[in-house]
Amino acid sequence: MLGELLGEEQGDTTGIRVLSTDGGHPVMEASFQATGTLLGVGVKDMGTYESVLRADGTLWGEGQGVLMTQEGETITWHGSGVGRFDDTGAVDWRGALFFETVSEKFARLTGIAGLFEFHVEESGKATAKIYEWK
Repeated sequence: MLGELLGEEQGDTTGIRVLSTDGGHPVMEASFQATGTLLGVGVKDMGTYESVLRADGTLWGEGQGVLMTQEGETITWHGSGVGRFDDTGAVDWRGALFFETVSEKFARLTGIAGLFEFHVEESGKATAKIYEWK
C-alpha cells in the first residue's frame, strides 16, 4: 500500500552519454543533481542511472546515488523503474528505491522501499516524489 510522502525534489540533468547501441536497443546513462526534502530535512541528491529503450518504446532503468544533508549526513540509494515518453518528449518514471544509511535521523529508511515518481522534461529539468511502500 502506498504510504506517506517521504520527500520531494527538483533538479537538472547534468550529463548524458550513450553506453551501447547493440541490437538496436540504445543504452543511455544520465546523471542529475537535485535539492529538496527527505523526512522533512533539506537534502541534495546526486545520482546516475542507466536506461534501455525497449522494443515497445518504454524504458527500463537502474540507478544509484547519494543524498546529503547540510550537516553532512548521507543516505545512499539504489533503484529501478520503468519510464514512458509523453507527447512533449518528457519521460515519466515509476519505480522503487532502497536506502542505506548510518544516520540515526534517517535510520527508518533502511527498512522500507520508497516508491518514486520521477518526471524529466525534454530540457533536462526534473521533479520527483518518493512515497513509503507499506
